[in-house]
Amino acid sequence: MQEAILKAEKLSKYFYEPSRFQVLHEVSLSIQKGEFVSIMGKSGCGKSTLLYLLSTLDTDYEGTIDIHGVKVTGLPEKNLARFRNEHIGFVFQFHFLLPEFTALQNVMLPALKLGRLDTPAIEAHAMEKLRQMEMHEHAHKLSGKLSGGQQQRVAIARALINDPDIIMADEPTGNLDSTNAAIISNILQELARQDNTIIIVTHDRDFANRTDRIIEMVDGRLQEPAVHP
Repeated sequence: MQEAILKAEKLSKYFYEPSRFQVLHEVSLSIQKGEFVSIMGKSGCGKSTLLYLLSTLDTDYEGTIDIHGVKVTGLPEKNLARFRNEHIGFVFQFHFLLPEFTALQNVMLPALKLGRLDTPAIEAHAMEKLRQMEMHEHAHKLSGKLSGGQQQRVAIARALINDPDIIMADEPTGNLDSTNAAIISNILQELARQDNTIIIVTHDRDFANRTDRIIEMVDGRLQEPAVHP
């Protein structure tokens, strides 16, 4: 068994409003490179909270997280932000595109911030990602003028722009009609076949059944052995 690309050990998380409540209870899991994993459970079970911890977007927790051989727990915020931008692509349920920017400009933003390439190279790379999503013909449209399904495809292209080690998605089809949900599901499956590591949170059992492994959560605990032997 190859080395895990992501390993979390004994993650506990508390909310404090309106009163102290433990939402995650010593959650441990590991994800292998190239795995397509779905996390399922009823609303309020902690699955999205877990994903935000794994993505380093939330750093207020107990336990440890290692990604790509780096212990990200405790990293200074500036270092963590750069690590996140370089190694993790995140797709939200609501795309969070900037409506006054074109699709192409939205996709370019994380790469411009990372600064590994010059602007022409970033633009070419962004067009390649939009082409992969079959959105290249809409590259110069304002993102606010695109349909919900189109916006989500642009959001996936944005998540891919820095060629991250892991793609994480929180209910990526949850805000879409069935036709667009199927398109997004097929895109993520194709990305998985290209040896991308993908972790999704979803309520859609049919979608989850198309992934390599389903991790079930109940009341902040995992119901499936999530650490590989």
